[in-house]
Amino acid sequence: MAKRDYIESSGNIFADLEIPGAEEMLAKAELAQRIAAILQERNLTQVKAAEILNVDQPKVSALIRGRLSGFSIERLLRFMLLLGSDVAITIKPRHSVRSKTRTRTSQKKSGFSERGRLTVDDFVAVPR
Repeated sequence: MAKRDYIESSGNIFADLEIPGAEEMLAKAELAQRIAAILQERNLTQVKAAEILNVDQPKVSALIRGRLSGFSIERLLRFMLLLGSDVAITIKPRHSVRSKTRTRTSQKKSGFSERGRLTVDDFVAVPR
């Protein structure tokens, strides 16, 4: 087998870079990306989006640009609701065996092997 000159990602760039809070950061980034996609699909200006989301226009700009430090997951989920998306939160036992394609975070970070994971699953857009 040929030697690889790259490292395969875990699926979470924040975990790969060993940034604290990697799972939450990935979930926030995925939510923000989906919010931005909805805004773009609807051809909403930042001003109109701000009205819908009950924030000021600079907050919408920050969200679209991925500057997410001022946004909690709860707030981003509320934005999804305000944009007409249904949000479902599922809690389930962690599987003891993870397939390679479903791995979202690096497992070398913590000695605590029973830690769960936070993911944002794909959603289905319902035509309006």
